[in-house]
Amino acid sequence: MAAPITAGAAARFTASGQPLTNRWLALALLVMVAVLNYADRFLIPGLAQPIKAHFGISDTVMGALMGPAFALLYSVFTLPIARAADRRSRVTIIALGCGFWSFFTLLSGLATSPEMLALARVGVGIGEAAYQAPAAALIAAYFPANERGRAFALLGTAIYVGQMAGLAGGPAIAAASTWQTAFHALGIVGIVIAMATWLIVREPAREAADAATPTLPLKQTMRLLIGTPSVMLLATIMALGSLSGVTFGMWGPALFERAYGLSTQAAGATFALSFGLPGLLGVLGFGFLADRLGKGDATVQMRLTALALGGATTAILLVTWSDSLTIARLIAVPAGLMGGGWSVGVLAGLQHILPNNHRATGTALVLLIASMFANVLGPVLAGQLSDWIAGAGPHGLRIGLSVAIPTGYIGVWAALRAVRTLERDKAALAG
Repeated sequence: MAAPITAGAAARFTASGQPLTNRWLALALLVMVAVLNYADRFLIPGLAQPIKAHFGISDTVMGALMGPAFALLYSVFTLPIARAADRRSRVTIIALGCGFWSFFTLLSGLATSPEMLALARVGVGIGEAAYQAPAAALIAAYFPANERGRAFALLGTAIYVGQMAGLAGGPAIAAASTWQTAFHALGIVGIVIAMATWLIVREPAREAADAATPTLPLKQTMRLLIGTPSVMLLATIMALGSLSGVTFGMWGPALFERAYGLSTQAAGATFALSFGLPGLLGVLGFGFLADRLGKGDATVQMRLTALALGGATTAILLVTWSDSLTIARLIAVPAGLMGGGWSVGVLAGLQHILPNNHRATGTALVLLIASMFANVLGPVLAGQLSDWIAGAGPHGLRIGLSVAIPTGYIGVWAALRAVRTLERDKAALAG
């Protein structure tokens, strides 16, 4: 049987001594799962107008379908699933979660009322709770510290590929058939990818320190994590940066449709390509710079995070109020380049300071906090304000977005604060 790996190193064997799956193949499959994860989230925004017309619902209800219907139980299940991932097979948890949410994605296309669609989205949220935190911990086990920036950057490309698939691919399928068909197609593909992940990716052996470290009760673990300043600062960055960016991403296609007179298909494709392609380059560029400039120094990653988040927040505010589609598309380039990578710095920073036996749980805590702000509060807030100011045309949605987007600047402040606390808190958690 292979010896457990040492802290900071990459695993090479399973607990039973078998060689691991090639790490780049494992990462490729995790990226595919992540693409499905984000494509599903952006399918509802991409099809917002035809779904609204089909069911005759308001922006407030549409915002609830985008956010709380998905996010409430996603948030509830994130911590217990991550807790299991710190002790059991992360690969199995990810594959089961992908199969579960894909099944409910398929059911979303069978909904005959807004209530049924909301229930299907609840199922999607439960399944997706099994992905991000276990995947981050799995990547940290497969890759050494000096390659994690690139690994997380490649994983981060899934956000933009998924965004383009949901915002552009969904409306394209709907134009050729119906909006329901888009959900059916995505659900079937997801079930196939879930099976492939479970069959191909092998679970790494745990770090040597895990065997000697007793598992703390959940309450004590939460107290430890919440009492760690860096964890709370990273949670603030992720929560408020995501509140800003996700709210804009969810409502952006509808804004393009209303402000520039585009069709649903054209608005989704224009928004997805304008932000998605620069976002892909941005997330890859951030990972390269983080590894190249930082060389394992998490404080450099935090400075890059602050710079990228501040620039992206400013750019999407300018896009929101642009009266010209051409200018909006031009500003989308720096918005995507800077917005694409900042969350990579947060995830890499978390894996840097958290010991292996707390990685999935700590990551889940941060993602839970972020989800409550970004997926529950943001889309509903913007939709409610849009309904209240409906007489202003597209300005109603612009005002709603302008309340949510500037919260990203608080995330910039938190990133700069974290520069001073990361190494101290890493040493404290290791002790």
